[in-house]
Amino acid sequence: MDDLPDLSVDIGGIRLQNPVMTASGTFGYGREFEGLVDLNRLGAIVVKGLSLMPARGNPPPRIVETPCGMLNAIGLENVGLEAFVAEKLPYLETLSVPVIANIYGKTVEEYVRLAERIDALEAVAALEVNISCPNVKAGGVAFGVDPAAARTVIAAVRRATGKPLIAKLSPNVTDITEIARQAEAAGADALSLINTLTGMAVDVDTRKPVLANITGGLSGPAVKPVALRMVWQTARAVGVPVIGIGGIMTPRDALEFLIAGASAVQVGTANFVNPRATMEILDGIASYLIKHHINKAEDIIGTLAE
Repeated sequence: MDDLPDLSVDIGGIRLQNPVMTASGTFGYGREFEGLVDLNRLGAIVVKGLSLMPARGNPPPRIVETPCGMLNAIGLENVGLEAFVAEKLPYLETLSVPVIANIYGKTVEEYVRLAERIDALEAVAALEVNISCPNVKAGGVAFGVDPAAARTVIAAVRRATGKPLIAKLSPNVTDITEIARQAEAAGADALSLINTLTGMAVDVDTRKPVLANITGGLSGPAVKPVALRMVWQTARAVGVPVIGIGGIMTPRDALEFLIAGASAVQVGTANFVNPRATMEILDGIASYLIKHHINKAEDIIGTLAE
């Protein structure tokens, strides 16, 4: 129908049919949701974080429910790049939506090798670089909490690939805009934020940590106000598109992020509670635009009245 709004948005040179993406680590490799979601309706699929070699992750227990969210200490378990290419990518190639590979490493060299390999994969539309990982050559401090380290790793990945590059930022910093500006200066075409907040839970009966890893990443509705604030700050500080992540459960949540300055959103923890959340959020955004006589989704981006 001609009167339907144009939901398409631009993310770092990729034209998405709508602003609803999946968040890495919450949607598997896409196929896991094929019986629940029309995958071809999504804006993009961001696959589970990939490392050069398969990773077993942390020992259990590694997920615990919290008020208004969850803590996870999965430890970035994944099949590794070779198995992804051989076993997961052929299915993803049958879809019509962009596939974005989320990558992580413990050294700059690992990030570079991943980027070089993925650069040759035509079926992968872009890279999302998770810089919330410990830099083993710098005492284990996460790349994403040090402006210089963040700039170094993003610049190295930028040199290794011609694909659009999204830097995924950690919220566990004093000033998110400083990290964002460094990532942009290093060549990031877009920024996604936030990754999880570090938290923990205690079993009062045993007086032990609930998670075997002791700490984990907090996600879900509890982090939304923090995520929304950081997205608003970042969108005002950089010139590249920002993708909002954090506690997006409903169409209203997604719209808040778009109005605050996000060009797209990623749906994460909601997928565990309601596997059809992405579809409901997409339909809700369209309904909002129709109700308010807005012809294009891009027309509400960054329209927060201040």
